[in-house]
Amino acid sequence: MNLTSFTVLCLFFCLATSLTAAEPDLNELITTPEATAPKPANPLCSAYNTLNDRIRDGLVGKTAARSELVTKLADIRAEYYKRGGKDYASAEWVFPLAGYNIKAIEGGHNHGYIPGGYDFFSGNRHGGHPAYDIFIHDRNQDSFDDQSGTTVKVLSLTGGIVVALEKRWEQGSGLRGGKYIWIYDPANDLLVYYAHNRELLVELGSIVKPGDLLATVGRSGLNAAKHRSPTHLHFSVLKLKDGQPVPLPVYHELQKARIVPAGGI
Repeated sequence: MNLTSFTVLCLFFCLATSLTAAEPDLNELITTPEATAPKPANPLCSAYNTLNDRIRDGLVGKTAARSELVTKLADIRAEYYKRGGKDYASAEWVFPLAGYNIKAIEGGHNHGYIPGGYDFFSGNRHGGHPAYDIFIHDRNQDSFDDQSGTTVKVLSLTGGIVVALEKRWEQGSGLRGGKYIWIYDPANDLLVYYAHNRELLVELGSIVKPGDLLATVGRSGLNAAKHRSPTHLHFSVLKLKDGQPVPLPVYHELQKARIVPAGGI
């Protein structure tokens, strides 16, 4: 073989090797829809969430809202049991913050609970304060517990199903609850509200039991984000009576609720 033939042969093998090395791995280019597509939201809870948004934003009349609420929650109740949801009595309830107890709630005669003037169907403009603010140790207001240096876990008081939530909130928003969660408890006909969260860890339609992880405590919400406000969970329970969600004081139940250690989740 002469020098010219040898050179041509070398160039051929080098080019072939280069092309082979550059060829992509087809396995890297193939993705299955199951791996990339988001899990679809529960249609019944999505419909209720839309209604909740309309009530919140004052976009629906009170009479129409009450009628829709009754119908939608009846459908959700049936689905809850169809999907294996269970009934939990108040004796099985769990305190809403891991590592905390009743001492974290404001003192005084009413413990900050003011039901007068509240109307669920007034949405973001409602009056009163039918809730317990459960404060965490957070002097520098970074939403981390001062002792552990970690976020504080928000736990489900009751069993139930997540029927409404808000994951998006920006500083300056007029939304009072910030990043919130509503859970419907069919066993006791309750709507349970967890507001001012940092991060939500459940989705619409999630079925929960007492003590399940829902979120982490934060400072989201119109007033909660202000420096004058200590970091806390805004916690409220409403009892459904003839289609009207009515504030329910549960301080004594919270006193008896099971306490979960901060690292016990």
